Amino acid sequence: MRPLEGVTVVALEHVIAGPFCTRQLADLGARVIKIERPGVGDPTRAYDDRVNGLASHFVWTNRSKESITLDLKQDEAKQVVFKLLEKADVLLQNLAPGAAARMGFSYDALRERFPRLIVCDISGYGAHGPYRDKKAYDLLIQAESGLVSITGTPEAPSKAGCSIVDISAGMYAYSNILAALIQRGKTGKGCNIDISMLESMCEWMSFPLYYAYEGAPPPPRTGASHATIYPYGPFQAGDGSVVMVGLQNEREWAVFCDKVLEKPELKNNQRFSSSSRRSDAREALREIIEDAFSGMTGEQVVARLDAAKIGNSSMNDMAHVWNHKQLAARKRWAEVGTTVGKVKAMMPPGMPADFEPRMDAIPGVGEHTDAILAELGYGQEQIARLRETGAV
Repeated sequence: MRPLEGVTVVALEHVIAGPFCTRQLADLGARVIKIERPGVGDPTRAYDDRVNGLASHFVWTNRSKESITLDLKQDEAKQVVFKLLEKADVLLQNLAPGAAARMGFSYDALRERFPRLIVCDISGYGAHGPYRDKKAYDLLIQAESGLVSITGTPEAPSKAGCSIVDISAGMYAYSNILAALIQRGKTGKGCNIDISMLESMCEWMSFPLYYAYEGAPPPPRTGASHATIYPYGPFQAGDGSVVMVGLQNEREWAVFCDKVLEKPELKNNQRFSSSSRRSDAREALREIIEDAFSGMTGEQVVARLDAAKIGNSSMNDMAHVWNHKQLAARKRWAEVGTTVGKVKAMMPPGMPADFEPRMDAIPGVGEHTDAILAELGYGQEQIARLRETGAV
């Protein structure tokens, strides 16, 4: 039995943060009923067509869900949602600021009617404060949270290459919903969870915030290198490949000098005698390291680093990740169904061996509309009328 079997989640969700949260709940066995706009569905369905004609963002975040289409501007469609909530455990929404409340789906509007319901709201800036109604997209919050200011090169700031803000908000929604389900098991009462994308990302800013404590200078932008520890980043080998090297302490620095660089004299060089001094002299040290690597291929550099037990990795592109030996050895790939056939999907990290994660199909737009309406007691004539009026 999966941990969340018997738990029903109604999702007024779109784009990434909400769908990423609910997909993980579905991984654990929850039933997720995704409400989409009639005809077009979730906007991410049209972002690209890279997965056999389907959109990469949508495929990633929407397996194992049921899709029902509802025009929530119509009262009859709203009544369908209320019927769904009668048997639901969780309502998650990440619509535009205030949209769910205007439709009557706020926690305050629902709590008396559905006292056991957990309502999770994901927004850019939270339920109150001067930025409450401000639009928030992933890149905008990357900038607002300070992430862009510390990412990139000294010459140019850069955003993260994936939807890191949406992912952080989705993860906090996911973990807080799990905690709320445990709490409800003790108290019998639902609750409201208010997830702010800004707050989620600011929490993930971690050491840079404290590094700049009380007006201290922030960590510099250093590309793929660590901002304060060195050598910790990319170095080029003689064949042009790039190897990521990571040293954490003075013991590793000594081993690195002896066994990797084969330059034991560097251990006693005062310019490099501490992490901060190596960081200050990183340009000179980089030249020394890459000169030592220049007579080796990337594979030979990695072999020497592994033999010395120095942290390292390859600079993989997406093709290498799809074919990664470690992922294959641990059988981390599965297949899920779609409207255009099966596609590969990564198994959820960290699942216990006691159960198989749920890896069901990615739904088509409104694929389950009729079945869900019939389950709620709607007859064929009623369903046909809802279709005629455009409510579904």
